[in-house]
Amino acid sequence: MVRTTPFILAAAALAAVQPALAQDKFENLDRLDSLVAMTVGANLGEPGGPAAPVDRRLRLAACPSTPTVEGPVFGSAMVKCEALGWRIRVPLVPGTAAAASGPVPGSAPGRFVRAAAVAVPRDMLVKKGDPVQLIAGNARFSVSRMMIADEDGALGDTIRVREDRKSAPLMAQVVEMGLVRVPGFNDF
Repeated sequence: MVRTTPFILAAAALAAVQPALAQDKFENLDRLDSLVAMTVGANLGEPGGPAAPVDRRLRLAACPSTPTVEGPVFGSAMVKCEALGWRIRVPLVPGTAAAASGPVPGSAPGRFVRAAAVAVPRDMLVKKGDPVQLIAGNARFSVSRMMIADEDGALGDTIRVREDRKSAPLMAQVVEMGLVRVPGFNDF
């Protein structure tokens, strides 16, 4: 008969509990993927949904409350933990998605389905190849330069513009017909 001491039993119990404690140190990345998909109303790879899952190499401290998700803004969703101060950006697939609308009559209780996407005609203020004025600045100063639009854009869309065919493209937000703004300069 083998006699176990209380010390050995305590060590065995601690060894069993240790992996569970280690899981609580880091944020559950699957939970973040779900929060982003629910907020933007589209699943991984769908138009308007996350382009890829949250990078599994991240070791974010576990948020004591539910992280907040904002967006989409400039093609990505922002996931934040206000309590700890971390935030990450999750790139989204271009396109729009309809948010979850709630239970549908005749569906199982508690099941949610996505509302059908409604095509809303948008007035394109900038067309591909149009000359546009790119502005940057704030209430105290502004800088502008003539550029060429690389794609069509409606009010608020972020499009690529470039100085000439050989230059690298810049991202700019459509403000009005023929006028785009560098993101980040919104104090006009």
